[in-house]
Amino acid sequence: MTTSDTIIEIRVTPMTLPLKKPYIWSQGVEHAFNVNLIEFVAANGMTGIGETTTAPDAAAQAIVLRKITKDFIGRSAFDSARLQAEAYRAHFLAFGGNMPRYANQMLSGIDMACLDLQGKLLNRPVWDLLGGARRDSVGYFYFLQGDTVEEIVADARIAVAEGHPIIYLKVGLSPDRDVEATAAVRAVIGGARLRLDANEAWDPALALRMLARLAPYDVEYIEQPTPSTSLEALGQVTARSPIAIGADQAVFTLNEVYLATRRCDADMIAVGPREIGGLRPMMKAAAIAEAAGMKICIHSSMTTGITTCAEHHVARAIPNLDDGNQIMWQLLQDNIITSPNVAPVRGQLSLPGKPGLGFDLDSEAVDRAHARFNAGQGH
Repeated sequence: MTTSDTIIEIRVTPMTLPLKKPYIWSQGVEHAFNVNLIEFVAANGMTGIGETTTAPDAAAQAIVLRKITKDFIGRSAFDSARLQAEAYRAHFLAFGGNMPRYANQMLSGIDMACLDLQGKLLNRPVWDLLGGARRDSVGYFYFLQGDTVEEIVADARIAVAEGHPIIYLKVGLSPDRDVEATAAVRAVIGGARLRLDANEAWDPALALRMLARLAPYDVEYIEQPTPSTSLEALGQVTARSPIAIGADQAVFTLNEVYLATRRCDADMIAVGPREIGGLRPMMKAAAIAEAAGMKICIHSSMTTGITTCAEHHVARAIPNLDDGNQIMWQLLQDNIITSPNVAPVRGQLSLPGKPGLGFDLDSEAVDRAHARFNAGQGH
């Protein structure tokens, strides 16, 4: 029997979104973000919207998304937890597939869309579906951008002028450049808090040398200095580091979060919905960290304001949230939501409690991004 909450249609739309300037990190240079927009349409006409990151290929992922969600048609939006678990077992665990990291990218977007739809059906913000808001606003760091040290320093001056209390700098490009940039940023930002992210750039020996060189610049903590394939390497560095260490790419599953916290492989857990599989799994990851007496920092990914809104909702509900979380929509030339305003002011953001995830989609921007994807197939 079809009721108002029955899912009657699912749409998957690959998009290419160019950046304002090249995004430079230890893994390369990005000129655009590719995402898949996911829309769940209910019988009453309401639509729940989410998005996914698309590694390694957006078109291939779109095919998989359509396949794994076909059994959602005709089911209630409130069956989504069961449906996601069934899809995971059938498509990512069956026959020894064991692909949780690949699955989590897609499950995150599905979870986002289902919770957005549930919130709209109930006329409640998603944070209420996650246990209720524990805070009125969420803290975010200022993400420095620039090709050269001079450009990074100029951006740091903007951050200081705008009153952002936490500054975030990518390192892992080359040892001398990393030290030069860190020293230059510290000289500009004065007493603001400084965080670094190496994105797996160093082996343990190099990591310890770099941490010793960077320590004089009052670095609050550094994320994922070692390869994500070894929690042991991260733990070895954490035990000897003069700077607090955050686990990021090494904790993309709940089991990895558990291992990292139980063994003290890191001082902070930095993970986002797209890594861990959605907003509800984010609550589980936070609970694991909380049991170990640790905070969790929500790290965004190469996505739009849709993810910013989703992450904001879960951030409002997490009890042990860090005060310097990440957004990445601001790197885009063209955000695909028209409201709300998702730009933090002096490092703080407080979104209104509208039903669902509370954003309005820019359909024209979506059409442009989809056409751009089709023209270049994500390249």
